[in-house]
Amino acid sequence: MRFPILSIGLILLMVLLAYQQMNAQEDNPVRIGVDGLSHDHVHGLLNDYKARTDIQIVGIVEPNKKRAQELSDRYGFDMSMVYDDLATMLEEVKPEGVVAFNSIYDHLHTVEVCALRGVHVMVEKPLAVSVEHVEKMVELARKNNIHLLTNYETTWYPTHYKAFEMAVEKQEFGDIHKVLINDGHRGPVEIGCSPGFLAWLTDPVLNGGGAVIDFGCYGANLMTWMMKNEEPETVTAVLQTIKPDVYPKVDDQATIILTYPHSQAIIQGSWNWPIDRKDLSIYGKEGYVTAYNGNDLEYQLTRSGPKQKGEVTEFPMQAKEPFNYFAGVIRGNIKVKATDLSSLENNVIVVRILDAAKRSAAEGRTIQLSMPKKNVYY
Repeated sequence: MRFPILSIGLILLMVLLAYQQMNAQEDNPVRIGVDGLSHDHVHGLLNDYKARTDIQIVGIVEPNKKRAQELSDRYGFDMSMVYDDLATMLEEVKPEGVVAFNSIYDHLHTVEVCALRGVHVMVEKPLAVSVEHVEKMVELARKNNIHLLTNYETTWYPTHYKAFEMAVEKQEFGDIHKVLINDGHRGPVEIGCSPGFLAWLTDPVLNGGGAVIDFGCYGANLMTWMMKNEEPETVTAVLQTIKPDVYPKVDDQATIILTYPHSQAIIQGSWNWPIDRKDLSIYGKEGYVTAYNGNDLEYQLTRSGPKQKGEVTEFPMQAKEPFNYFAGVIRGNIKVKATDLSSLENNVIVVRILDAAKRSAAEGRTIQLSMPKKNVYY
């Protein structure tokens, strides 16, 4: 009779410890710094930051005080939190992690400053503008033992995990032969992005390109995930500027073809879709699955089987949005696998794919991906 009593006691103790840990996390939120306010995705963070118990914004870096004041008026943060440079903010308020909402080119600077102080970093997609930048960032992250994560909106789509389960984990319709990934909208000017965002988003240096970077990165990220970090053998891309009067310096339409030994991916990123798109279709030997958005799924498991549609709401990850995820990683409650969508390993491959896509379009040829330098990425 002693063993059941002991088991119940242990269970109660475990429940108590878990409850205490949960309360401790709420009483001790992760201190977060924000590097830049020019990226319009920052609204997703500022919209509910006051109500959060998992994170606390302790400092913001934004040299453009007009932009900072506009967002201060809108979201209610004190302008005394706003600093002109990242190093000063880190020294004075000592955040545990920094989220970057600056240009893609400036991601390297964010990592350079944070890594030397042991501060973890999460950037908005993609990780970097070039392979040269990414090599420096990886070296800094590894040497200083920091997490370096990349956030994508599509990482938080329940349909993508269901499609991955069906096509990759369970192989419910045979080996994957072709994947189609479509992302984009009418264009950042057309949908009304802020002037500060447009200033670098449409700049070939600060953004690294146009639609090929802005929306091509989603497909590269998702396909790398589905291939479990296997790099494509070849990358072929066509980039166009359909609206040179609106986007004179960068492409606004991109098609990227990735080949693997037994499959192919076609990634279409565009600032010319008549509608907003973030959808993917995975085709196997016997059937397919399509994720139309975050919740709507369609699939057919066999060639003669019925076509089925449904809504997906179940989400398999411990965190369901990026900032809680970042906090969990910093606290050690969430472990990042190399094949995860936000992982450094996946996103190094994303940058290599995008770099090859730009070279392919510029040189009018297919690019054969060479193996990365030994020990630089993994």
